[in-house]
Amino acid sequence: MEELEILITDCKAGKREAQSRLYQLYAPTLFGVCLRYSRDRTEAEDTLHEGFVLIFNKVDQFAFKGSFEGWMKKIMVNLSLEKCRTRFKMQSVEDISVYDSQLADADVYADMNAAKLLELIQNLPPQYRLVFNMYAIDGYSHKEISQALGIAEGTSKSNLARARKILQDKVVEMGYIGSVYAE
Repeated sequence: MEELEILITDCKAGKREAQSRLYQLYAPTLFGVCLRYSRDRTEAEDTLHEGFVLIFNKVDQFAFKGSFEGWMKKIMVNLSLEKCRTRFKMQSVEDISVYDSQLADADVYADMNAAKLLELIQNLPPQYRLVFNMYAIDGYSHKEISQALGIAEGTSKSNLARARKILQDKVVEMGYIGSVYAE
């Protein structure tokens, strides 16, 4: 049995040393997930701790099929989404076609420091940040986002387009690229 399997098995048996080791190994990565969906670091820390309690309570449900890290990330994302749903109601902003001709190529972000880009994403309005993170970072489809958040697929698409537009405006404002809007 490989080391991770032993660690998971020990966690299933409720061994505190194994739980502590699992936390030490994955907390930094999972904190990043929580931070993307939280208002601030304090809320992200709370979500991380609540998420690990869930992981330890549900670890016996992990059947060694698929990635254990992916399984834990899904728990953290779902917990974060649950908290987001209680904070605000998602609403459609505008017709997505408004932004189609205005969005720049993704390469405009290549020269930007990753930490700065994450800071810009963190400063998006909550409903836009949520959809942006789910779609662009965590790989959810608009259908999955609509089901998870209880919104229409069109609302998901609209919120993603608006998030991209806001990010692009900030990048232009910071001088990374010139204006790319149709004149």
